[in-house]
Amino acid sequence: MTIERLFADTNLFLRYITNDVPAQADAIEKLLINAAAGQCLLVVNALVVAEIVWTLESYYRLSKSDICSKVLAILNTPGLEIVESDLLLQAVLWYAEKNVDFIDAYNAAWMVGHDISAVSTFDKKHYARFEGIKVSIPK
Repeated sequence: MTIERLFADTNLFLRYITNDVPAQADAIEKLLINAAAGQCLLVVNALVVAEIVWTLESYYRLSKSDICSKVLAILNTPGLEIVESDLLLQAVLWYAEKNVDFIDAYNAAWMVGHDISAVSTFDKKHYARFEGIKVSIPK
């Protein structure tokens, strides 16, 4: 028997994390329990995680440390297949530790993973916080 793979959209995690729509949060909890039991496999990509971070930060106004702990919980949820999980783990840790935008942290982690040690950007402030990454500003 093949286990059904389902893409898990951002709003599922947001409803569960925030519990702002309790009936939906309860439904998601059941889905997560089923996934943990091996009845299905939920698949998540980097854009879902980025949207979670952005929404929790911009709409719900959570702190970076709160967001980091929530994303770490997602990354460690049984029954979830997280595409690029190691990259996302590094990105969310740097996001909180270095006080940078999540996308900058993700891009820096991606660069390190692809042996790229220099970035061309006008955002020197954030990229300068990553050791081993040279910042080049176009002139």
